[in-house]
Amino acid sequence: MPAGHGRTDSEGATMRIAIYGATGMIGSRVVAEALARGHDVTGITRSGGDLPAEVHPVRGNAGDSALAKRIAGEADVVVSAFGPSRTGGDRREFLLQLRNLTDTLGDSRLLVVGGAGSLLVAGGRLLDQPGFPDIYRAEALIAAEALEYFRGLGDGVDWTFFSPAPVIGPGERTGAYQAGADSPVGESISAEDYAVALLDEIEQPANRRRRFTAAN
Repeated sequence: MPAGHGRTDSEGATMRIAIYGATGMIGSRVVAEALARGHDVTGITRSGGDLPAEVHPVRGNAGDSALAKRIAGEADVVVSAFGPSRTGGDRREFLLQLRNLTDTLGDSRLLVVGGAGSLLVAGGRLLDQPGFPDIYRAEALIAAEALEYFRGLGDGVDWTFFSPAPVIGPGERTGAYQAGADSPVGESISAEDYAVALLDEIEQPANRRRRFTAAN
């Protein structure tokens, strides 16, 4: 599937995109891709800094309900690009932050950077298969729990959960990827092309209120 050819939203207008976790591996690529397409970007980080000059910096996190409500009220799309820790010790905090984003979303749309562990293979979930790395299991279980939370929401919340391919990391922006639904469509994707696919979904929604995945 070709992608990354510029803004393709129905009106061709600049969109207001707010990104939590804007300096992380994936969040920073989403910021760069959104800026390259001419969108208006707000980056929310715990420090409020280390962002490109074109980004509106905000210090805080998704656990601040007053902030989340203000951010959502000023954005067309909110992107959650933060995740649980490897140990899973922040499970409750992470899930509460996601719930806070949905509770304060209003008429905005929420794009969630999800995990690959909940993708389905012949034997069930990827995270339940022999050989799934133990180091990723705790965070994969929490991300899978988050997906079920979103699937239990009613029609009043406009959400999309985006699971990457099983392997994701910094790499090349090719602008091309293959998209799928609940099962892997490839082994890997670069963080740069993940951002391409996420911005394509923002501009041309095809997966409202469901999960999708992508791979190179």
